[in-house]
Amino acid sequence: MKTKINVFEKGKKALTPLYHIGAYLKKSSIEKQLLELVDFRVSQLNACAYCLDMHAKELRAMGETEQRLYGLSAWREAPYYTSRERAALEWAEAITAVEVTESVYLLIAAEFTDEEVIDLTLAITTINTWNRFNIAFENTPGTYQVGMFG
Repeated sequence: MKTKINVFEKGKKALTPLYHIGAYLKKSSIEKQLLELVDFRVSQLNACAYCLDMHAKELRAMGETEQRLYGLSAWREAPYYTSRERAALEWAEAITAVEVTESVYLLIAAEFTDEEVIDLTLAITTINTWNRFNIAFENTPGTYQVGMFG
């Protein structure tokens, strides 16, 4: 098979807006650990090994427990996620599947401000984009180190 493009080397101009979105989201009022949890869940849905490695490491560095990481794929049945986290995870799954129902919207609107819903939606669409870049151009899982991208 032909070696794939190194997107981080050849695609710097294309990826710059994504880095700016990341910087914007770091200033969001949404808890950083919650944003990482959403990134991890979306990466599970998209089967992005590089992003799973990255977000698991970041979450552990933030103090996330192994139990919550391991249980995330079955979060609906697990008792250790808050109502705010559950709303964010439901929203993340709906956005990723492009199946937003009124009931899911009402759930997210009950837990987040309008501005936070917008920021969370931006975060979800951004991790979906990163997942697709990392899958398409095969970034090597296991190489990420905490804080590597700022």
